Amino acid sequence: MKVVVILVGVVIALIAIGWVGLQIKPSSFATFPQRASKLETVPLPKGLPAPVERFYRQVYGESVPVITSAVITGRASMRPFGPITLPARFRFTHEAGKGYRHYIEATFFGIPVMKVNEHYLDGKGRLELPFGVEEGEKINQGGNLGMWAVSSWFPSIYLTDPRVRWEPVDDVTALLVVPFGDQQERYVVRFDPDTGLFTWFESMRYHGETSQLKTLWLNQSVKWGTLDGSSPLGDRPFPTVGAVIWMDDGKPWAVLTIEDVVYNVDVKDYIRARGQ
Repeated sequence: MKVVVILVGVVIALIAIGWVGLQIKPSSFATFPQRASKLETVPLPKGLPAPVERFYRQVYGESVPVITSAVITGRASMRPFGPITLPARFRFTHEAGKGYRHYIEATFFGIPVMKVNEHYLDGKGRLELPFGVEEGEKINQGGNLGMWAVSSWFPSIYLTDPRVRWEPVDDVTALLVVPFGDQQERYVVRFDPDTGLFTWFESMRYHGETSQLKTLWLNQSVKWGTLDGSSPLGDRPFPTVGAVIWMDDGKPWAVLTIEDVVYNVDVKDYIRARGQ
């Protein structure tokens, strides 16, 4: 009986220690060393679908910035292994509309325990995880959708890239059509009827290279705010918290909080590096 009590006590202690370790957030990545100067702008295009025009007028006004690159840094909570949620930190590096590199560190007691290197470059995707590497046509499709979804953190690209177009649906919904090689992909974009800001990007994406069918993939803008003057866009509305959901799971796989964004910096070499 005494042994059982001791074992139960050890299990409870280990669970308590594990719980504490999962509550400790990692420190943020160091601020990206380059900072952008004032951004060039172009006039807001005419003839946009009603909810799209309303959105851009709120976020940018009559002129939209021309963004060629972005480095997005923040912290997150993620579920890489099902029910267990791990704290994490991330840095997403994008050459706007062309490719990206995503680096993520999941942590325990603030210490990295899993590192993810993911990129979509030259039309090819590659996902490097501790338990293997995924590549192939379905990874390419997912990488392309991921690139355009993350571009919602610099949504002027949806107006300034001539390959992208908006199509009307109704007063609170529009279709966003983006390129995928010589093909096209579509998002259903939903806007909040009260604020006019977008809330959901919905698309059909493969889970992985072995997936037989596509699954509804949801990108939710959970919270809008500002970046406290750290952005060259000033205090314009910005989607500060986002969530990623697979419909067959039904709850966020990741919740990402943006802490810093820099635009139009030189990422030619950095985007092809590994790690932070």
